Amino acid sequence: MVADEDFRPFRSRRGRLVATVMAVLSLVVFGAVAVLLPSNAGLTTWQPADRVLVGGIGVVIALVCWRYATIRAVPSLDGLLVRNLVATRTVAWSQVIDVEFGGGAPWVTLELDDTDTLAVMAIQRADGQPAMAEAQRLAGLVRDLGEARDRG
Repeated sequence: MVADEDFRPFRSRRGRLVATVMAVLSLVVFGAVAVLLPSNAGLTTWQPADRVLVGGIGVVIALVCWRYATIRAVPSLDGLLVRNLVATRTVAWSQVIDVEFGGGAPWVTLELDDTDTLAVMAIQRADGQPAMAEAQRLAGLVRDLGEARDRG
């Protein structure tokens, strides 16, 4: 039986914390470097475009970190919305054959009925025991909702 609390979104704890800190540090460090670059440093002359480029690199790094911090998997009665670093995909519960989280894998992997696999980066081994509990919760949802849809 599936309870309402089983539909909480899956999110990485450590990954989100580290990515958020790195995004802020990237903005601060690259912003400071862009502002503090000397106009004339010996043989090198820094132009305004150089400052913009350095600041822009910090923004790009911060955006990648932000995307990593927003990785999640959101379960619903219809399926699982998986937002990873690059792509977002929704799979129906009946498409999921197995939930794998062994062998030192960094995150949960779903084995799908079309022989494809889907990484669920929201459940990461770096989170330790809470990640194992989240993987079991996801496996329970797959078992309960996937099989219920097959029988219905």
